[in-house]
Amino acid sequence: MDEEGVLERIRNDGALRSALGLVGDFDANRLDPVEELELPDGSRPTPVAGCAAGGTYFLCGPPGTRRPVLYAGSEGQATLVAADLAEALAVVTASASWQDALGSHPLDELEEEFRADHPGLDEVRERIRAALDLPALSPEEARERLFAAARRTVPGFLPAPVGHDGRYEPMPFGGRTPR
Repeated sequence: MDEEGVLERIRNDGALRSALGLVGDFDANRLDPVEELELPDGSRPTPVAGCAAGGTYFLCGPPGTRRPVLYAGSEGQATLVAADLAEALAVVTASASWQDALGSHPLDELEEEFRADHPGLDEVRERIRAALDLPALSPEEARERLFAAARRTVPGFLPAPVGHDGRYEPMPFGGRTPR
C-alpha cells in the first residue's frame, strides 16, 4: 500500500486511528503544524500527523518517491524518524515512547512503564501491524532505526520556520546532540 493509501486507511478507520494515537502518539487527523516549515533545499515538508505534545510529523520530498518522515516538536527541535512512512509507523508502534527511546533512557524501563498504563499493548500493536502490513520490530530494533534516521537529520532535513531566521535544533539521540 502506498503512503497516501496508508494515511487514508488510518484516517478512515477509527479503531486504527485510536490505536496509533495511543501506542505511537500519531494522530493522522491533526494536520495543523505549529508553523509552516521549509527544509534547507527550500522545499516544504507535508504535514501528515500530529502528537499530543503539539509536534508534527511531516513527509519530506515529492510525492511518488520514498519520503523520509520528519518530526518537528513544538519547542523548536526536529529529527528524522524514519526513511519512509511505513518504517516510521513500525518504529512508533514498537516504541513505548519513541521520543524517550531516542534518548538514552533504558528501553526495558520505558516498556515496563508503558505496559503498566496500557494493558493489552501487544494485541494493540499486532492489530496496527496487521492492518498496515508493518514489520514487527523489537524496541531495540526500533531504537536503532531511530538513531539511523536521526543521524541523517543534519544538515539536509533540519527545518526552518517559513519567513523567520534560524533553524530548529536537532533532537538529541543516544545522549548526544548531532551537529
